[in-house]
Amino acid sequence: MTRPNMFIVHVSDAPKSARFYGDLFAMEPVFEAPRFIAFELGGGVQLALWSGAAEDLSGPRTSEVCLNLDGAPASVDARYEEWTAKGVTIVEEPHDAVFGRTFVAADPDGNLIRVAPFD
Repeated sequence: MTRPNMFIVHVSDAPKSARFYGDLFAMEPVFEAPRFIAFELGGGVQLALWSGAAEDLSGPRTSEVCLNLDGAPASVDARYEEWTAKGVTIVEEPHDAVFGRTFVAADPDGNLIRVAPFD
């Protein structure tokens, strides 16, 4: 069976976004081009940042990058504190959802990043 192995996030400035994601997730790019930068997530899956897809990125956002953490809810709250100390934009404060403790942040382009417990 063929499975997706790359998730592309459209950004306005790939190098700037790569610094943001690299700092946020403590990872280094495995591929860099002027408008396309990829990070290895493990198991052959990559997260890529692409600033060459379109001139207008103001359309609706319909996906999220999700960071699942062990040790929730304490680990989710701790990550929230860490990210707010870094000045990361929070669009949904920590709260309890049907799947556990969660919050949502945004990258510099408004792409959503959810933090939640492992299912």
